[in-house]
Amino acid sequence: MSKRDDLIATYASDLKSKCGMDADMDLLTKVTIGLGPSIYNADASTVAGSQPSELETVKKNFLMKKLGLADGPELMDAINSVIETYGRSERNKYRAVIYYMLVKHFGKEGVYR
Repeated sequence: MSKRDDLIATYASDLKSKCGMDADMDLLTKVTIGLGPSIYNADASTVAGSQPSELETVKKNFLMKKLGLADGPELMDAINSVIETYGRSERNKYRAVIYYMLVKHFGKEGVYR
């Protein structure tokens, strides 16, 4: 297996064990590929859930630019909801897992089809 395949397996495991959801492996793979080389960087591959600037970056760069959603309080509400699901105390909140859950939350799977 490649390094990316190993990471995707880790993300699927996190979704199952920490978030209580079965991963759509095709979608999870596409979300992971969409993140490019950042998944191999220890800092860039995770989301600092307690840093407002980091959450703002997720909102602007992913929800608004990538998914094409309009700005509004529901975007930050969704980000916080996903982080709660993942577990605020969880040390490694993988960006691919957070993005996957946000895609599912907003029903934007079509962006990756």
